[in-house]
Amino acid sequence: MGRGKVQLKRIENKISRQVTFSKRRTGLLKKAHEISVLCDADVALIVFSTKGKLYEYSTHSSMDTILERYERYSYAEKLLTVPETETQTSWTVESSRLKAKIEVLEKNMRYYAGEELEQLNLRELQNVEQQLETALKRIRTKKNQLMHASISELHKKEKALQEQNNSLSKKLKENQKNTEQQNVRLQLHQPSQQQHELHSVPSYATSSRPFIGAAMREEELSQTHPVTATMMPLWMIRHINQ
Repeated sequence: MGRGKVQLKRIENKISRQVTFSKRRTGLLKKAHEISVLCDADVALIVFSTKGKLYEYSTHSSMDTILERYERYSYAEKLLTVPETETQTSWTVESSRLKAKIEVLEKNMRYYAGEELEQLNLRELQNVEQQLETALKRIRTKKNQLMHASISELHKKEKALQEQNNSLSKKLKENQKNTEQQNVRLQLHQPSQQQHELHSVPSYATSSRPFIGAAMREEELSQTHPVTATMMPLWMIRHINQ
């Protein structure tokens, strides 16, 4: 027996309506996948339930690629068909399109931050997980590149500092060597200078010998004639002795 024609109208029973939605949704997603594989077509399917829950299927890993392609195509078609008097309307449509795109991007950002994940199914969660893993791989690759570049720069600085240290050590050794040589020359020059000073005695040292002898005789006379209570002058003692 052939299957009878089903009359299309809203199912009044809430439970039956939910069961039918689940079955038809699964079949619709399956058909979308089959047509994308069999015909090598780009397919994007978006379904919202009565509670506002999103169900989607896309040929690519991201729905955004197909949506952007659709928006570019539809916008180009509209520009060809819209008269010049409706330019303002086209700008309004473009503004609405950009607002919708911003909302999608903000929602994706919340998903990537781990927020509002309750409304996603298993496939959508796997899609978010895959995108995060791809982003992490790119981040790790960039981080490793920066780390290798930083290590290479530090090695160059270390080599330059080592060369500078070697140069300063060499100069320090040369200065110490020069200082030691100057000290040796000073020690060799000092004895000869002392001998020269001993030989060059001033002439006044010999000419003062008579004065030194006279002073010694006066001292001897003072010792042989003790000083009396009257403290006689020395010239009187010399006169008496004569």
